[in-house]
Amino acid sequence: MRLPVRFHVLALAIGCLAGVMTPAVAHAQAPATAQGNVLTLADALTLARRSNPTLANSVNARRNAAANVRAANGAFLPSVNTSFGGGYREGRQTFFQGQGFGSTNDQLSTDASASANLNLSLGALNDRRAVKAEQEATESDIAAAEVAVRNNVINQYLTALQAQANAVLQDTLLVTTTAQLQLARARLQVGSGTQLDVQRAEVADGQQRVAQLRARNTAQVEVVRLFQQIGIDPVPGTTLDPNLPATPSLELPSVLDMAKRANPTLGALKMREESARRQLTSAKSGYYPSLGLQAGVSAFTNRFLNTNTLITTARNSAASQRAGCIRSEEVRARLQLANNLAACENIAFTPAQEQSIRDAQGQYPFDFTRNPYSVSASLSLPLFNGFRREQQIEQAQVQRRNAENNTRGQELRVTADVTAAYLQLNTAQQTVALQEQNVRTARTALSLAQERYRVGAINLVELVQARGDFERAETDRITAVYDVQRAFAALENAVGRPLR
Repeated sequence: MRLPVRFHVLALAIGCLAGVMTPAVAHAQAPATAQGNVLTLADALTLARRSNPTLANSVNARRNAAANVRAANGAFLPSVNTSFGGGYREGRQTFFQGQGFGSTNDQLSTDASASANLNLSLGALNDRRAVKAEQEATESDIAAAEVAVRNNVINQYLTALQAQANAVLQDTLLVTTTAQLQLARARLQVGSGTQLDVQRAEVADGQQRVAQLRARNTAQVEVVRLFQQIGIDPVPGTTLDPNLPATPSLELPSVLDMAKRANPTLGALKMREESARRQLTSAKSGYYPSLGLQAGVSAFTNRFLNTNTLITTARNSAASQRAGCIRSEEVRARLQLANNLAACENIAFTPAQEQSIRDAQGQYPFDFTRNPYSVSASLSLPLFNGFRREQQIEQAQVQRRNAENNTRGQELRVTADVTAAYLQLNTAQQTVALQEQNVRTARTALSLAQERYRVGAINLVELVQARGDFERAETDRITAVYDVQRAFAALENAVGRPLR
């Protein structure tokens, strides 16, 4: 009665192995169903455009470019300067060649001025055009940075998806090694297997558990790296959408034509070539005259700290004038000349004059007395400046030639990169078909090995080898599938714009 029981155990183990391995192998071919917080590739790209720090730094260059354009436009507007100042002077005379100058009364003073200057030249006009070209080049640089970030995010998304697919494959292979271990133990129990087969199955199962653990860890790490490329903190529980858009069929001539028109790096170099051409014209404008316009106005006010001194001085001055007038008229009277002595009696320091002096001190600090304004225009024509003008022209010519060479080099680089990426894409697509055929062959071989091991025609080593062949074939197929997406992303990166 022991024999039927053993055969029952063996048949049960073989049935379990067959029932587990076949669905598991099929499961390795199907994409994982995304559950929970699903992050699609489109969502990842949208988040990266908003959050990627490197892209944000590139976008900040737009502000500098706009400021440079405003400054260049400002060259055609007058520069206006104003000033307001105040001062204090001690009441002490200044002597020059023995003569005393200045007031002996301490005083406070304020002054204000405003001036406007405008310089017009052909150089300023060409500088403005050069700066505008640089602004357009900056926009192209930002577009190139967006393309680079997009390419990095896509590649990392594909890497994370591939790591997850490999992890699913390792899960599937762990199911097979566990079933093989159970079958080896069942065969040993019924007497048709050996302890060596059991030990080999245990080693294979243990190695597969390590491979599964590493694959799962790699998948998690790659998702974290994806969030790093996006520019945000990792969100726990996020799953990726394996349903990627299909790659359209493209023709190389049309793709090359599109790249020459749309590649942002090439566009930036073309704009910098235009800027260099304008800078050369600006340097040559040094041979032409420039027009300068100036206008200015100023005003002042002051106040003496000791008003009584001013009043006393004015009163003494009036008295001195009255006394001098009387003396003069008395002399005329003695000489029997006509005189106007009565008029001298009218010379006096009146309260109104005193109040006028006090009111004049109240003008400080903002009741200004305007000085005459000035307006001038000048036309300058440089004749010789020690060959510095010629030096600037030569430097501008070299910069223009270098810009032309950079543009030409980028055109060749774009052509080479697009062509290489196009050929790589075709090769990757053909490789997928071959790898799928290899997987089908390896799957068939694994199924035959399972059946032969079930009937005892082969040992466990040969079954493990068949499983290893299937693992390598399926891993290569997964790599080939994502290599197609990477090749298409490389083509988009070379072109400089999305192609789907």
